Amino acid sequence: MLTLENLFVLMLLASAGAWIWHNHGLREKALERVKQHCAKLDLELLDDAVALKRIGFARDAKGRKRLARIYNFEFTVTGEQRHPGVVTQFGAHTMQIELAPYPFDVQTPPASAPKADNVVEMQQWRRQHDRWHP
Repeated sequence: MLTLENLFVLMLLASAGAWIWHNHGLREKALERVKQHCAKLDLELLDDAVALKRIGFARDAKGRKRLARIYNFEFTVTGEQRHPGVVTQFGAHTMQIELAPYPFDVQTPPASAPKADNVVEMQQWRRQHDRWHP
């Protein structure tokens, strides 16, 4: 026979299961957002995973404290070094993604690249504006 105690324990277990299922869905959303961010910056997300660091209060864009989930992850640029990252979520909404400083290549234009129209060479400008030596 189902007693009130048994019903309470059953409801408690069902609530815990629903909470775990909900957290798994939020973790998957955080993972998807981190993958998109890393792809945009041409980085490689390592282990294809985010790990829950803590659940606590964090300030949102308006300065209010809200309950947030903070996940850790690791990424690489060259494949040799691991760099840490943190993603903060308020519910299903990503607040911010922070990346540790990492090395990257600066792309400089080749020397033979065509010059823009608004660039004036200094020697040419001096010849045109020299009042003393025509």
